[in-house]
Amino acid sequence: MFTTDNAIFLFAILLIIGVLATKFSTRLGLPALVFFIIVGMVLGNFIYYDNASLTQLFGILALIVILFEGGMQTKWKQVKPVVGSALSLATLGVILTSSIVGISATYILGVSWQEGMLFGAIVGSTDAAAVFAVIGNMNLRKRITTTLEAESGTNDPMAVFLTIALIQIIQTPDFSLWVLIGSFLWQMAFGLIMGLLMGKLCVWSINKINLDSSGLYPVLAMAFAIASYSTTALLHGSGLLAVYVMAIILGNSELTYRHSIFRFNEGFAWMMQILMFILLGLLVFPSQLLEITWQGIVLSIILMFIARPIGTYLSMLFSPYSLKEKTFISWAGLRGAVPIVLATYPMMAGLENSQLIFNIVFFVVLSSALLQGATILPLANKLGLSGGTKINTPHSLELVSIGKTNSEMIEVEVENGSLIANKEVRLLGFPEDTLITAVIRGEKLITPKGSTILQYGDILYIMISKAKREEILKFVSNPTIED
Repeated sequence: MFTTDNAIFLFAILLIIGVLATKFSTRLGLPALVFFIIVGMVLGNFIYYDNASLTQLFGILALIVILFEGGMQTKWKQVKPVVGSALSLATLGVILTSSIVGISATYILGVSWQEGMLFGAIVGSTDAAAVFAVIGNMNLRKRITTTLEAESGTNDPMAVFLTIALIQIIQTPDFSLWVLIGSFLWQMAFGLIMGLLMGKLCVWSINKINLDSSGLYPVLAMAFAIASYSTTALLHGSGLLAVYVMAIILGNSELTYRHSIFRFNEGFAWMMQILMFILLGLLVFPSQLLEITWQGIVLSIILMFIARPIGTYLSMLFSPYSLKEKTFISWAGLRGAVPIVLATYPMMAGLENSQLIFNIVFFVVLSSALLQGATILPLANKLGLSGGTKINTPHSLELVSIGKTNSEMIEVEVENGSLIANKEVRLLGFPEDTLITAVIRGEKLITPKGSTILQYGDILYIMISKAKREEILKFVSNPTIED
């Protein structure tokens, strides 16, 4: 008998296997999601699971966490120059890709054109979880990485809209096109506005509320992310867009307990990703995949080699990217959790061919992860777009503050044009009760002295009075007179 204790034990085993799988995936050059899905499929031989409703609920919660973590890691200064290209990929690119795949699916699967286009819409968007995980450790050209991350973070709303719209068209053939267009504009506009508002409110709350424990601040930030989605979705806006925009604002603002929030999000996002893909793997039956093998292979080839490249090249026609960069962006459009979660929508709606659509979507996602995920780095090297393995600065200084104290630790970077660049620490003229406790330069942790000269790119950890936060930040970021 499967008891509560058995379920808890299984939960622990799944997390351990998931963490270990990330190590093997790195060595084999495959996305970790492939291993998570395979674990779920293997477990499906021992555990019968077909709860699409629970999978959809958990999948959406996981996407909120993953998008929130990815958005907080996004630097607005890097996104701003490529935002036009990313949005073009996230809208026009998704529509073109979905249309080509949808038309192909209609004939290959022998379904109605509405159902074929529904399949195209489901697999039309790239997946933030897959993209963030695969390219995160690659030393690619910055604008390529930023474009791919921004695209994957913003194209989910388009895929969700197209999926829901086509389900409505199938169920209600006389549904008004103008109503659909109006709904799309409202979802995008309201999602953007709510993301901006919730982001500002979250920043203000974290910096102003004095909680008893620093561990509560990451929980507060995550609560705002979930509230951003739910509030926006309840008012028929794009909840996922709201979460991503809110996270970008939060990640690019000065925050109390910034490191605690980032570390919590990183670990929580990995846990949700592991459990989500295992759960999605449980929902599929391997014997059913064998029945649609040739259809899945043909549609995967069309998606990866025809639809995605056409969608990329046409949507980026006027973007300042080289042919090599566009080719790489086209190939790096990984499919992952989003299409599989969206594939549960037809099942929930009770559509006739919903199981067929789910199985084909699952096959396509697995094919994308295996082929594209394993060849992204070799392709980047072949095209001369990679500098090898990315070197992450080891920030070994853990910042922990007690909520009731009047002091806090802040992290600032010495940027080009900063007033404090190329000056000795003793000559900075900082206000009283301000102390630079550490300087990180490249991979070195430097204990600052009065004679230490600060350089561009240095990361400073400064102990300050909370009341002087704005004064110090303004002082550090002021441009030099010469500039």
